[in-house]
Amino acid sequence: MTHDNTAVQVRRSFERNFSTGDTIFEEGGRGDVLYIIQSGEVELSRRTLGGRHVVANLAAGDFFGEMCVVLGERRTARAEARTDARLLELDGETLEAMCIDRPEIAIRIISRLTARLVDSERRLAALGVDDLLRPIVRALVKKAEPPSDDGVRFPGQLRDLAREAGLSMLEAHHALHQLLDQKLLKLVDDCLVARDVDSLSSCLDSDAQQSA
Repeated sequence: MTHDNTAVQVRRSFERNFSTGDTIFEEGGRGDVLYIIQSGEVELSRRTLGGRHVVANLAAGDFFGEMCVVLGERRTARAEARTDARLLELDGETLEAMCIDRPEIAIRIISRLTARLVDSERRLAALGVDDLLRPIVRALVKKAEPPSDDGVRFPGQLRDLAREAGLSMLEAHHALHQLLDQKLLKLVDDCLVARDVDSLSSCLDSDAQQSA
């Protein structure tokens, strides 16, 4: 089968059309496909304590939803069509076959993932510690369980906490390490624990005093 025939078959089998405002997938949902934009625009947004936050506006040639296919992760954002959009919907098996048939596709995907990682690291370097601590502490306080003898526990996984705080997983991980280094949090049986909510919130009070 030629490359041209492969491309035609993929388009016929997996092409999806969305109208302006249509939800392509919801944040937190499971999925086993990624999307490549053929035409139109797509908006990615995350739910935060302050409401929805737009994390990316994508156009023709961009792809999204790959983390579900590569790592089996839940959707970390909502995808919505900003305009009428034509997308290719690819599952992992089809993507693997395409990458084997056309290695330049694999190289393109790797290049884009690397660029996203570099962008995340640059954003992290540009953010001050306070920019990360405030949203992560607020998200933790919201998830706090009733106090017990060993303190206050905060259930949930890193990706859930990052989503609640409106941060990337890299940013949330960095903020948690700051709180652990300051002894405001500790790990007990793989669960985050604080002495009490007031002590954890004290870093927000000190930020406010420094900015006053």
